[in-house]
Order: sequence, then C-alpha cells, then structure tokens
Amino acid sequence: MSNPRTAVVGIGATGAVLAASLLARHPETVLVDPRPGLEEAVKRNGIRISGIMDIQVGVEHFVDGIEKLGPYDPDLVFVSTKTFHLPGVLEALEKAVKPGAKIVSTHNGLGTEDLIAERFGPEAAFRMSLNYGVSLKGPSHVEMAFFNRPNHLGALVPDNREIGLRMAEAISAGGLETEFVEDIKRYVWKKMIMKCTMASICAVTDRTIKEALAFPPTREIAEGCFREILAVAGAKGYALGEDYLEQALAYLEEVGVHKDSMCVDVANKTRTEIDFLGGKVVEYGKETGVPTPFYIVMTNLVKAIEDSYSNP
Repeated sequence: MSNPRTAVVGIGATGAVLAASLLARHPETVLVDPRPGLEEAVKRNGIRISGIMDIQVGVEHFVDGIEKLGPYDPDLVFVSTKTFHLPGVLEALEKAVKPGAKIVSTHNGLGTEDLIAERFGPEAAFRMSLNYGVSLKGPSHVEMAFFNRPNHLGALVPDNREIGLRMAEAISAGGLETEFVEDIKRYVWKKMIMKCTMASICAVTDRTIKEALAFPPTREIAEGCFREILAVAGAKGYALGEDYLEQALAYLEEVGVHKDSMCVDVANKTRTEIDFLGGKVVEYGKETGVPTPFYIVMTNLVKAIEDSYSNP
C-alpha cells in the first residue's frame, strides 16, 4: 500500500479539513457525502480552509453514496461522519470495499475503532484523534479556530505500524500535522476525558466550556464527572496519573471559549453523539464495576432533551 487509493466519507467541517490535507498532495482522493448540493459546490469552488490553517484545493472525484465507491476501489477509507452514523457506514463499506482495505475512524467518542475491528477484523482498524476545532462557514468553506498540534493516529495491530507511519506522513505533508503513535487508545482516552465530560454539561446549560468551569455549580459537576471517567479509564487499563485532572482543567480553562459541538446539535434539534460520549462512560463503568452517578445523570439529561424534540 505504498500509494493507496484513498476515500474520505463524511465531508462536514471535520472531514473537509482532513480531505483538504489529503487532496493537497493526492488530488485523486475521492470524497463521499450524500448532502444535497454538496458535490456541485465542492466541484465548483473546491474546499477552502481558513483561520489557523489556510488551504484551498480543487476536488475532482466525489460520489454521493458509499455504494458508488466500487469503481474507485479504495485501499484506505477515512470515516468522518457523526459517530452515530458509523454502524451504517461500516455496513455499507462492507459491500463497497475489497478485503484488506484499511478503515480509519476519526470520530469523537469512545470505542469507534472497536466497531471497525468487530466487522472487518483488527488488522483493518485504525483510529485518529483529531486535535482541532472547526466550523462550517459555507458548503465547502471551513474555518479552523484552533489546532493543538499534532493529531494522533494509530493501529490496533503492530503489523500495521509501517502503513500508519505512511498515513501520518501523507496527512502531515498536506499541512495537517499528524503523528503515528503506538497506543492510540491512550490518546483517545486523554482527549475523550475532556470531551465526554464537558459536552453534556455545555449542552444542558448552553454555556461555553470556559463559562461552565467558571460557574461553581457546573464546575462541581464537571469535577465529579472527571473523577468518574478517570476511574473508568484506569479500570480499562489507562491510568493517566494523579495530576491529569489538574492538567485537563487548566487546559480547558484556557482554550474553552467556544461551545461544544453538542450545543450546536441541541440548538439545531438534531441527533447528538451522547451514546458514544457520556453513554460509553456509563457502559464502561457498569462493565468494570466503577460507579458513575454524575455521568448517568448528565447522559440521561441530554437524552431527555434530545427526546423532547425528536419525539415530541
């Protein structure tokens, strides 16, 4: 797989940045997204990334469904959809890609790489932890608010190390600095401890991360959630040290001037990713015998809000 045929599934804000970095060096990359009008927009205007990064690339190959990937015969597929779409995407990819293809989850949430491994085998599964914040400014224009370099990418089996190194090099060459790491799940936990905790608090209270941490009642909830998820991570084999809570809070107080994406989902009355965020922490807590009362409450509050507009 020295020059893999590459596809990116899901060209929202996150996927567009990844796609642009790949297209910068590999213009044959094929993009996949069913959103009406998106193909016309990206073929006419290309993809524009502004803000922290400045990229403008053209788009030659685009299909509006995974079932149309067959003629492109991709060796490597990055999946950048909303997390709750992943099971359906994997089912479609099973019919569209050949055996031996590598599939990379770039999602938020816990356990997404395991879903790939369950369906395609661990030798097919890669995971990427993205460390940038973006928002859509138009159908093919994304603004990047921050990028805490680098992103991290890893495989589930050691035999994929060389492929992973080449993937990271290719993405970095397009401007999106990415590092291959030996234990990607550790990096996922380090990010998701913050994401899983703050997403539900921000969504329920409609506050920025910084505001939620500055307000004593929500700060108390956040600290309770942090303690629970750190205990769950430890029980899953990823103890991050006694000082990690202090480091995480200091980091979030500095950079958390934006609302979490779950706030946007709730404001737009669309489905949230709570099942792979707080919901996974609750699931893992039950699996390992670690109590998660703060997480149970916050997860169920988000589900109640989502239900109020999904099933009025």
